[in-house]
Amino acid sequence: MRFALLLAGALALAACNRDKPAPQPTVEEPQVADIEAALTDSAAGWNEGDMTRFLDIYSGDPRTAFVGGEEVIHGRGEIETRYRDRYDWSGPDPSDRGVLSFFTEDFRPLGQNHALYVGQYVLEYPEGKPPATGWTSLVFERDEGGHWRIISDHSS
Repeated sequence: MRFALLLAGALALAACNRDKPAPQPTVEEPQVADIEAALTDSAAGWNEGDMTRFLDIYSGDPRTAFVGGEEVIHGRGEIETRYRDRYDWSGPDPSDRGVLSFFTEDFRPLGQNHALYVGQYVLEYPEGKPPATGWTSLVFERDEGGHWRIISDHSS
């Protein structure tokens, strides 16, 4: 009888000790990686003075909203006008425009095709001018081509 109990215990322990499969990535992991890559590409456009590349991250939907300061604007055209009026786009030299980068603070999937990104943007300037920083909350939507596009941008 003791032998049977010992054998049963040994078998139970052996069953618990089996190799477990590697954990599968969560839905969040590929989404945040893809969105961070899109933000990096957008920042590269900014840093090179390429307005089209910088704005490509925004949805072409006319309801796309940008909230900044005391204004709300809609559509990529109005967003482009806002950036053209506030920053020097005369060339690739970022002296007046600053070098843009993003740092992720929080990320939340909102289903398969939407996500909320909260992060900090930083504009670094040459020649001792202090950096400009602010917070941004972005709602992304995955378009039919699988690209993540901003549909709502609240930056301060």
